[in-house]
Amino acid sequence: MQLKGEHLAAQLQRELKPVYLVYGDEPLLVIEAAGAIRAAARQAGFDEREVLVAGSAFNWNDLYHAAGSMSLFGGRKLIDLRLPTGKPGRDGGAALQAYCARPSPDALLLVTMTGADWREEKAAWVGAVAAAGAVVKLIPPGLAELPAWLAARLARQQQSADAAGLRFIAERVEGNLLAAHQEILKLEILYPSGALRLEQIREAVLNVARYDLDGLREAMLAGDVLRLTRTIDGLQQEGEAPPLVLWALTEEVRALAQINAGLEARQPLPELLKEARVWGARQGQIRKALQRVNGGRARAALAQAARIDRIIKGLTSGDVWDEFLRLGLNIAVA
Repeated sequence: MQLKGEHLAAQLQRELKPVYLVYGDEPLLVIEAAGAIRAAARQAGFDEREVLVAGSAFNWNDLYHAAGSMSLFGGRKLIDLRLPTGKPGRDGGAALQAYCARPSPDALLLVTMTGADWREEKAAWVGAVAAAGAVVKLIPPGLAELPAWLAARLARQQQSADAAGLRFIAERVEGNLLAAHQEILKLEILYPSGALRLEQIREAVLNVARYDLDGLREAMLAGDVLRLTRTIDGLQQEGEAPPLVLWALTEEVRALAQINAGLEARQPLPELLKEARVWGARQGQIRKALQRVNGGRARAALAQAARIDRIIKGLTSGDVWDEFLRLGLNIAVA
């Protein structure tokens, strides 16, 4: 079945499918939907979980081994398969189709990815997942819908804001849902339940760390090597969480890769910027970066980001902060 993101909770209450594919352009929505599926699986008795990260060197036989290797205590397993590039490749597509044809009765397969293009949506393996289970496409709110999305998030923590306050947050985050999520959580920490004044929101949103993630992204896109180096060092010293730093860098790299792919297909740049959800001042930054970063370089940077993700998860060795600097320099240096 094909399932909209807003219908996932109701579907999980009715039944658990043997296979789920969760994907979208916004990492926050993918993370939250995958978390809801994992929680439902735990409640249904899937006590064991195995994480597989399908990078370029991934052995797809590991999927079959995970499905066939059950717990000694007779429990059921959640196989958490992640596609960091948004594409499983030919071997991966064939493996997923074969699995969906005969899913394990003692396993639940959850496949997650971000940044998949329309070609991948039409791939045979996606159709196989839809036939065996559920494909959940998560569509982020547009700029016009973002204030309502923010209001719903505030309501979850018993807070509210007027139209001016919601608009201020929306303009600040420029459609970036993970950044919006961080701002909403910050408001919960700083203020009690109830209505928030615009002055309170301004003070909270503008009170950011000296070395922030927005500055990191701007420095990388602008090719400002000195600022990039100082910002990465500052984020490390301030104890910023590596997954957030990786997300900030990868979002820009993924946009560059997506836009370059469109340019190679002779699509107009304004439409490509819109499809990649690049708005406002960020358009100028991306345009500048495109002058020195071609498609091959952007795709190589995505593969590098996937390696950093494995380092963060403890699946391979390396110094994550050194790798952040290398990734940033690969985009920043002409």
